[in-house]
Amino acid sequence: MEFLARFRVALGWVCAPLVFILANPSNESMVVGTAVAVIGEAVRVWAAGHLYKAREITSSGPYRHFRHPLYVGSSIIGVGLALAAANPIAAALIALYLVVTIRAAVRSEEAFLRRRFGDQYDLYLEQRVVNRTRRFSLPQALRNREYRAIAGLAVSLLLLAVKAKLTGR
Repeated sequence: MEFLARFRVALGWVCAPLVFILANPSNESMVVGTAVAVIGEAVRVWAAGHLYKAREITSSGPYRHFRHPLYVGSSIIGVGLALAAANPIAAALIALYLVVTIRAAVRSEEAFLRRRFGDQYDLYLEQRVVNRTRRFSLPQALRNREYRAIAGLAVSLLLLAVKAKLTGR
C-alpha cells in the first residue's frame, strides 16, 4: 500500500496514455466532462487553500465536510475525465486507478497523521477540533502546488479535445 501511495502520480502517467488511446471523445462529451472536472479542480483548490501540510490538522473550509477533500476533488475530476473520454473501458481504468491509489494514500496519510498528532487527530475524526474559521488563501493553495494539478487537468482535457477534433467527433 505504501508503494501505491508514494507513486500514485507516476502510476497516473502510466494509465493516462491507455485512457487516451481508448478515449472516443466528442464535442458533447468534452463539454460535460470538462464541466464536471472543473468542479473537481475547484474542490481541490478550495482544499489546498486551507491546508498546511504536516504542520496541523486542518478543519476549515472543505475539511469541515470531508476528511480528504483533495481526494474528493480528484475523484470528481476522474468522473469528468471519464465522461470526456466517452469510453466505458477508459472509465473503468480511471475508476480502478482512483479506487486503488486513493485508498492507499488515505491509509498512508491517516497513519502519518495519527503518528504525528496523536489524540488531536482522533479529536478531529470525532469533529471536535476547534480551528474551523480559517479563510481560504490562494497563496497557500499555490504553496501546496495545486497549480500542478491544474496543469495536469488542462493538458488532459486539451489532448482529449485534440483527439475529438482529429476524429471528427
